[in-house]
Amino acid sequence: MIKKKNVSADDTHKQDLLKHIETTLGSGNLREAVALPEGEDLNEWLAVNTFDFFNQINMLYGTITEFCTNETCPVMSAGPTHEYRWADGVKIKKPVKLSAPEYVDALMTWVQSQLDDETLFPSKIGVPFPRNFQDVVKNIFKRLFRVYAHIYHCHFEKVISLGEEAHLNTCFKHFLFFITEFKLVQKEELAPLDDLIKKVLAE
Repeated sequence: MIKKKNVSADDTHKQDLLKHIETTLGSGNLREAVALPEGEDLNEWLAVNTFDFFNQINMLYGTITEFCTNETCPVMSAGPTHEYRWADGVKIKKPVKLSAPEYVDALMTWVQSQLDDETLFPSKIGVPFPRNFQDVVKNIFKRLFRVYAHIYHCHFEKVISLGEEAHLNTCFKHFLFFITEFKLVQKEELAPLDDLIKKVLAE
């Protein structure tokens, strides 16, 4: 289970931004929900949404963990042409082949450590974000996309059997609109879900 980062008591601004996300999501207009609110700091908006999408994807993957095992998914993939190898740049510098559950576990642990790092994601008001903050966010979203790609390619039938497909599709649509709005993931990285993405963006 991945723990959520504690929000400091004096940080009401982040709470206000989260409320804004929930309110606009409730309106059903996902394009409006992802847009930077007027007068808000871009990095602050990216940070709050990074937490939100991380928790969302973590919960979604949690619904299919009993089907995503070392036996059923010995490789982290998104269809026959896309295989992902793991490296965190610190402990593992040379990409290694992992099973899908091992990869996702390493990924979620890595993202959590980034979110917990006060030098990357400052929780106190007035503390500046690092200069490379947007690059950090792009790397996180690039890797979170891979979890969606794996779920759609390898476990979508199970998602349907659980009656969760509408929820998965809505979450992915929200994620897709956000990464498109702020150009967070390069087009070639999105290739495994290209057909689905074209369909969603055309709606």
